Amino acid sequence: MSDAQQQYRPHKRPRHRAPRALTAFAAAGACAVALAACGGDGDGDGGGTTFTPRPSPPATESFTGSPPAPLASAAQSAIESARASASAAASSAYARASEFEASVSAEIARANAAAEAELKDVKGRGNATSDVSLTGKPRSETGGLLALVVNITNRTDSTASYAVQVDFRDPDGKVVETHFVGAEDLEPGERVQPLVISRKPSEPRLTAEIAKAQRY
Repeated sequence: MSDAQQQYRPHKRPRHRAPRALTAFAAAGACAVALAACGGDGDGDGGGTTFTPRPSPPATESFTGSPPAPLASAAQSAIESARASASAAASSAYARASEFEASVSAEIARANAAAEAELKDVKGRGNATSDVSLTGKPRSETGGLLALVVNITNRTDSTASYAVQVDFRDPDGKVVETHFVGAEDLEPGERVQPLVISRKPSEPRLTAEIAKAQRY
């Protein structure tokens, strides 16, 4: 090619390379950020990678103050329910105790009535006075009332029932009060100790005696 042709040869428009340069710069920046994020673990070896863990939820047991309304309401409901259950259990126990006491009192009343009926046809003092005795209780323990323990012991070799009549006499020897005590189906050697209490005033002083005692 001649020099003239080289002189008048049109020059090609240079391509615009700015985007490629910017792309390379951006890539370099991203790599730098990545390297910064992937730095050493603080031990100086530079070979490991670290990461920041996700934050843990707070420990609510160390919180103070009132719980949210729904939780407070549920707790209060549980407390009231427990109290209601305890109250119901206590009431039920009291009712059962009252029923048991009433049944015991009814059984004693029935046995005493049976003893009174048994003694109606007994002549004299009966056949079991040696099996029965009286023990007084201190008036300081009975509110000033005259109370006696009736000791009944089956001294035979077979099962037996007992009917006892206790009379209270005034200073003139007059019978002013009578109680009947029953003990049914006592095993040989078995002993029971029912209680009789005078309903009369503490004055005048009364005395008590076993009027009748029958074994049957």
